[in-house]
Amino acid sequence: MSYIDVIGKTEEEAIAKALAQLGMDRDDVSVEILERAKSGFLGMGGKPARVRVTYGPDEAPMEEIVAPVKPVETVPVVEKKAEKPAPQPKKQEKKAEKKPEKKSEKPEKVEKKVEVPAIDLEESTDNNAQRITAFLSGLMEHLDSEAAVKVYEEEKGRYKVILEGQSLGQLIGRRGETLDAIQQLTNYAVNSGNEKRIRVHVDAENYRARREASLESLASKVAGKVKKYRRSVTLEAMNAYERHVIHAALQDVKGITTYSIGTEPNRRVVVALDRENG
Repeated sequence: MSYIDVIGKTEEEAIAKALAQLGMDRDDVSVEILERAKSGFLGMGGKPARVRVTYGPDEAPMEEIVAPVKPVETVPVVEKKAEKPAPQPKKQEKKAEKKPEKKSEKPEKVEKKVEVPAIDLEESTDNNAQRITAFLSGLMEHLDSEAAVKVYEEEKGRYKVILEGQSLGQLIGRRGETLDAIQQLTNYAVNSGNEKRIRVHVDAENYRARREASLESLASKVAGKVKKYRRSVTLEAMNAYERHVIHAALQDVKGITTYSIGTEPNRRVVVALDRENG
């Protein structure tokens, strides 16, 4: 008896792939599910299904029957090539001697560490902080992340959460979309059933500050183009916080005004000439 192992998004897809590869019907094989498909969370942590399909020796696919013929065809070619390098043993020895020297000269790779600025606050341990920590710790475990959760109370009713650890890119996501989703879920979870609403701000690898600096730089460049070419510029879609950063960065720039257009989640900032004060 022979078998093949195949993976797919679901068990059915993996079995279909195996049958297509073997060119057989479902009744001609036996199927063993090695790993069941696991759905992810926020696009992360998902695992495909893996199945083993067993079939009889008389029903093997053509690829397996033809495969043993290939080494026989290549034998004459290998023998002819082996005759050419034989008269040059000295050159081969010299090359072999140089290889260890080159390897020893290569510097060791050092992993880059993201520096997180120190926070002049003590970690909070009040009831709200405990609820935030409990929820996010469970969420990190579900996402197979070893990130540590640090909670600080910036002011009454406002909490700052720092996720600490190595390689937290998957928790940030493209343009912070995953981090925003984690922040939104945390706010919903800790405020559910609470009379007094609190606000939770979640950050990782100092992404928020870096993103804010990037947006401020973008705002300055766009404002310069608007003044130079005297044309309005519409920026890409941003969330409410990012739009606020653009508005705040240009509110005191003479001759420039900003406003938002569109509806969520495709609301955009327009940078235009302020003809009244320009």
